[in-house]
Amino acid sequence: MVQISRRSLLQKAGATTTAATGIAGCLGQGGASLDSVTVAYVPIYPNMQHYVMEQEGDYENVPADVSIERFSSGPSVVKAFASGDVDVALFGITPAMVLVDKGTNAGILAANSRNGFKIMGTTELADLYEQEGAATFERFEEEHGRKVRFGAPPDGSVPDIVLRYWIQEDLDVGEMDSTINKSKVPPAKAVQTIQSGDIDATIIQEPFATIISQADGFEELAWSGNILDNHPVTVLFANQRVLDDDEVAQSLVEQHVAATEFTGNSPDAAASHAASVIGSGVSEDLATAAVDSKASEFISDPHAITDQAATMGEFVASVGNIEEPVVTENLFAFDPYDALQ
Repeated sequence: MVQISRRSLLQKAGATTTAATGIAGCLGQGGASLDSVTVAYVPIYPNMQHYVMEQEGDYENVPADVSIERFSSGPSVVKAFASGDVDVALFGITPAMVLVDKGTNAGILAANSRNGFKIMGTTELADLYEQEGAATFERFEEEHGRKVRFGAPPDGSVPDIVLRYWIQEDLDVGEMDSTINKSKVPPAKAVQTIQSGDIDATIIQEPFATIISQADGFEELAWSGNILDNHPVTVLFANQRVLDDDEVAQSLVEQHVAATEFTGNSPDAAASHAASVIGSGVSEDLATAAVDSKASEFISDPHAITDQAATMGEFVASVGNIEEPVVTENLFAFDPYDALQ
């Protein structure tokens, strides 16, 4: 766990402090005050803003002591968040939906990324898809005597929902489970799994999509931005303690917006920050190459993902991960972002 020292917002320019003071009491309950905040993250490329905020010292601008905790997966963060061990999390939007559906008082403060996956496959499969389109899966099974083998994260995850949408809605070829043979493959293992021949295709985020595309024998079949335009991937999610502290909530969003702007203005530097924090084989060269990918789109505006969040919520409910789609008003906390505008 990383500790970051508190630095009061009063050290900022007077205009910023005055603006923050002027909106006090109109965001949360206005009376709460936090001394410390625990920020959790899953070390995946779509959480770019966290790496910038940590390496650039932006968390020091939050008027509370910030502790950072690293988790290996979305489900592990969900468990920690639900138990109250975590105040803020940068992770997939579907874990956020799960938590709200289970009654956790929390909300999305900002978007992190969108349109963040590529469907990568063998050159044979990519060529077949170019020729046959929606008939690819039927034709492949006729030629090989088996279904296309897809590696993807578990049911209900963001990539699973996008993959399901591609097959069932975009291509309209029937239920996913009857169309392909899907196995659970974590993103970090997808490269090795497809290169070993154990799967024919995968839906994958950066920088792993870049690794696969650089190898002979593999090509891109589709980009998620064309499948479900502007779909969210990861978000900045906060519990009620944070939402009730106007100054902390707004400051977190303010630093997040600054990190998004930093990434847009200095993408190579942002990629370097990502590589230094993620580790696990994500080199600086790879992170830099991946930042130019169309699957690397980093944003902050929560309003920009609400429509597709609702669409994705329908799918998350359909696979049984949540009881029913979470309404926008319960999933998002817009006030801190709107106050900055």
